[in-house]
Amino acid sequence: MPGLYFEEFSVGQTFDHPIRRTITESDNVLLTTMTHNPSPLHLDAEYMKSTPYGKPLINSCLTLSFMVGISVNDTTHGTAVANLGWDEVRFPKPLYCGDTIRIQSEVLELRDSQSRPDNGIVIFAHRAFNQDDELVAECKRSALMLRKPA
Repeated sequence: MPGLYFEEFSVGQTFDHPIRRTITESDNVLLTTMTHNPSPLHLDAEYMKSTPYGKPLINSCLTLSFMVGISVNDTTHGTAVANLGWDEVRFPKPLYCGDTIRIQSEVLELRDSQSRPDNGIVIFAHRAFNQDDELVAECKRSALMLRKPA
C-alpha cells in the first residue's frame, strides 16, 4: 500500500508525482460523451477554429480527474477513507489534445476528525502543469485519512 497514513503527512510537504500523462483526443472525447456534455468546446474542431482557442479544449472535468488521480498513488492509495470535497478549482490556462501534464501536491492543513477519532483530515493543494511548465489547473482537496494502526 503506497499511500501515507494521516500521521505521515506534514504541513508544507510537497510531492512531485512521477507519473506524467499526455492527454489524447480519445481521452477527451470519451469523457465528454460519457458524461453527456454536448459542448462544441470539446467536440467540434470546425466550430473551435472560429474561436480564440483555434482547436478543441480538454474538458475541465478530465483535467481535474487526471490531476487528482495522478496524485493518489503517492498520497492516499489504500489509506483514504473518503474524498470530502474539492474547493477553489481553477483552470488558469487551456489544455489541448497532445499536451502532457505533470502534477504537484502540497499538504496545506492537517486536523483531527471531530466525528471519526480513528481518522484525520488532510487538505491538499493539487497543481497541474503542462509541458511548458505553465499552471493549467489547481484545486484544494480534503481527504479523510486512516490513522496508523496501533
